[in-house]
Amino acid sequence: RFWHTIAERYRGNSTVAFYELVNEPTNRGGDFGRMPWRDYKAMIEDLIYMIYQNDDTVIPLVAGFNWGYDLRTIAQEPIQMPGVAYVTHPYPQKSDDWEQDWQEIWGFAADKYPLVATEFGFMDAGDRGAHNPCIADEVYGEAIIAFMEERGISWTPWVFDYRWTPTLISDDKFTPSRQGRFFKQKLQDLN
Repeated sequence: RFWHTIAERYRGNSTVAFYELVNEPTNRGGDFGRMPWRDYKAMIEDLIYMIYQNDDTVIPLVAGFNWGYDLRTIAQEPIQMPGVAYVTHPYPQKSDDWEQDWQEIWGFAADKYPLVATEFGFMDAGDRGAHNPCIADEVYGEAIIAFMEERGISWTPWVFDYRWTPTLISDDKFTPSRQGRFFKQKLQDLN
């Protein structure tokens, strides 16, 4: 019902281009239930069908499991609907060997499909709200941006809210945080 309401409400609104259908799906290896990829895929395809009945101009964004990080299942079982883009949330502590794992787990998708990193970022271990998988520094920032830029992967860091973490701003006056300064500079350099 939610996506039906959204699709009706924003039908024809050219400023609403994407719908990220499920934020950070996971079955946590079965700990969170039995939903296998095939069942999730069928549910997503049904949602996209319903959305397209109301508005076929939007781009559905589909995340993989492991909190939106892992897209390996689409290599064999991609979503069978037109106009789909895939999503990843490549936080730093998801991997020990960034570039190799990124390519194997989600980067490969950019060779065949539109891919967007809709959520990623870093923070210091001592920052308010610091938690796994977000603890890192500019070394991660440089690596992830270089990786995505080399492959034509679109990206937007998380989050433009000072109450959530890892935050891009430090307060309600929009003062950039450490990662906020880093990503602001990257956006300026690349654009």
